[in-house]
Amino acid sequence: MTLEPAHCAAPRAGPGQGTDELSRARRWGRGQWQRRRRLERQLHDGAALRISALALQLGLFRHRVLDADPDLHGAIDGLQDELHAVLQELRDVAGQIYPPLLDEAGLGPALGEVADRIGSPMRVHAPADRFGPAAEGAAYFALADCLAAIGPGGPPVDVVVRRDGEVLVVDVRGVDVRHAEAMLDQLSCLGGTIDVTGGPHTGTITARIPCE
Repeated sequence: MTLEPAHCAAPRAGPGQGTDELSRARRWGRGQWQRRRRLERQLHDGAALRISALALQLGLFRHRVLDADPDLHGAIDGLQDELHAVLQELRDVAGQIYPPLLDEAGLGPALGEVADRIGSPMRVHAPADRFGPAAEGAAYFALADCLAAIGPGGPPVDVVVRRDGEVLVVDVRGVDVRHAEAMLDQLSCLGGTIDVTGGPHTGTITARIPCE
């Protein structure tokens, strides 16, 4: 069974221009993922590095005032703790925009990290190939949402990532096929499709996403 994609919030074309409208929608979708990746890099290379440097400077300052009032040392330690907490929150936000590991290493390692974090018994089979930030981002978040819905202690899930020409194909085996519609929401603006086999509950969800 193939699920039909929903309309995304991309710019619309005029009457009689369905193909042009679809092309514009896909370009819009790719542009959204490109912007998300650039924003994550700005947070990582800009604000996060500045906060790390400030925490380090506070630590150096603390060692230079060895004879200072203990209350001052405690205040500096407190400031460092706050900076580290802010830094972690910033990294969490950046990861929700576009995961750094996905950008650096690709779908396989990034999905493995999600499975470890959630505690899901997922096995990932992915090549070292790269598929472009838009296709990888859409596939990552679609699968991350699916795994989060399954939660820890669920049945084992196998994820197989492969390329079919200019299409990224992701097979998710042993999953509740009712997650397919939610996954499609992440893929439709890129022209992605979802096929479901098996069921009515456990089966295989196959995502196909145009890629670079």
